[in-house]
Amino acid sequence: MSEINVVPYIDVMLVLLVIFMVTAPMLTQGVKVELPQTRGDVVESRSQEPIVVSVDAAGRVFLNLGGANKPLDSTTLLIRIKALLRHRPQATVYVKGDRHVPYGEVVKVMALLKQGGVDKVGLVTRLPDDA
Repeated sequence: MSEINVVPYIDVMLVLLVIFMVTAPMLTQGVKVELPQTRGDVVESRSQEPIVVSVDAAGRVFLNLGGANKPLDSTTLLIRIKALLRHRPQATVYVKGDRHVPYGEVVKVMALLKQGGVDKVGLVTRLPDDA
């Protein structure tokens, strides 16, 4: 009787497992933002990746989609948001503003998002350490 040798398949699967374990942390890149602390409701996760606009302590603006973590100017942000909304018109955009950035900078970003056609804008915070 002939038998199927499964050892090569196991080897390939273990190699793929190692590759996924190494690359998965690299895929979740983000901008270092120290979020303000507050109590609030937790948003349930959705099937689509959320659109997150980050404002760091220096007031630079980043978008979590599109690869590189380069700061965006207001025109580029507006163009990219409009393009994203063409594909996902009901998308909610979350704004992560560093707690050290002036409030006016976060409001400017929110105004740009509204100008770009975003209907739903949410602010991201984190729970206090004593929670």
